[in-house]
Amino acid sequence: MSQSHTYQGSAPIRLNKWMAELGLCSRREAENLIRQGAIHVDDQLIDQPGHKIETGQTLHLSAEAKEQLLSRFTAVLNKPVDYVSAQAEPGQIPAVRLLRQKNAADAMPGPHPDHSLAPLGRLDQDSRGLLLLSDDGVLAKAIIGPDHTLEKEYIVTVQGKITEGRLTLLRNGLKLDERPLKPAKIMHQGEQTLRFILKEGRKRQIRRMCQLVGLHVTDLLRIRIGPLVLGDLPEGQWRRLTEAERQALISASAPPSPRRRVAPQDRRRAPAKARRAPRRPETSPSNPPQRPQRPEADKDRGKAVRHDRTSERQTADRKASGPFAKKQAGPYAPEKKYAPRKPDQNKSKRHQKPSDQRSGRSEANHPDKKQKSGSFSSKDKRTFRRSGAGKSAPNAASRRPRPAHKN
Repeated sequence: MSQSHTYQGSAPIRLNKWMAELGLCSRREAENLIRQGAIHVDDQLIDQPGHKIETGQTLHLSAEAKEQLLSRFTAVLNKPVDYVSAQAEPGQIPAVRLLRQKNAADAMPGPHPDHSLAPLGRLDQDSRGLLLLSDDGVLAKAIIGPDHTLEKEYIVTVQGKITEGRLTLLRNGLKLDERPLKPAKIMHQGEQTLRFILKEGRKRQIRRMCQLVGLHVTDLLRIRIGPLVLGDLPEGQWRRLTEAERQALISASAPPSPRRRVAPQDRRRAPAKARRAPRRPETSPSNPPQRPQRPEADKDRGKAVRHDRTSERQTADRKASGPFAKKQAGPYAPEKKYAPRKPDQNKSKRHQKPSDQRSGRSEANHPDKKQKSGSFSSKDKRTFRRSGAGKSAPNAASRRPRPAHKN
């Protein structure tokens, strides 16, 4: 056993996922190592890719697994102009051809022909500077993955007038391919030199941004990717990425870890004495409880206010109930009493009886009925009925003639 790591998490986790978080390899590479029998946990051979490691257990890598992981190749290249970082088309020269021992700054041999190296952050054919070529999946995810947070720094030389308005648009306010760009840090250095710091890398992004504001890029040099700096590496030469630099890139790109939810039993509670309310003083017949005394000024003030309000109320009541009471308006004026509304006043047709509606006469205008609004006594009502004053005379035209007597 040549390399070991102890898991300190609070909950079990899949072994391949934890190995990827450590930066040892990708999940797929971890599964291949487990199938090959190169992984042990506490001296137990692991042969299931879905195995979970628990808190306090130790992961051991065999010598074969370590050799396989160290066989990954990552080159730091200072790419010159006229070399393409991606797959070369006919008539183009790929940047991988520069990775030879004669161009190595540290005299290291070049990559094995079986290595398939991909650019981690492409550079255009007309651009130069720092370029990473690697077959490391974990490092590729840290640098060009969708969730990466690494900054990339460029020194750009442009043609055109550099104004504050154009710099403001470059920093925040442009769109490429119908999508807004992330905010960028842009500083003016020298007469025609700008310093760009970006957190995303779209196709020919800097050149297209400058074109949108009326500037033309004549030279573009990348000098930094996260914590990795180009330094004094000569143009056209390369060196191998160290393990410390690799770990620094992975750590810088990792998102902030979420807060671990603390279990209730782990929370620190305040001492019991600090949580309790202060005790009341003990009382006894010889030491009765004392009520808080109000200041003398407050007592006198309360009495004066109550006396003034009572005097106002009594004065208002006397004025309202006396023989010479006048109408008053105010909070103590007597309430105005209104006579109840009589039910028969303003009676509409829809409230009349069906017989009244057919005849077209309301109850108030009926000749045989006296209005209820009159003040007749019971004796007057009997006299009125006997006199027949309210009866209408019979219609002579409507009476039938009497038949003549036969002799």
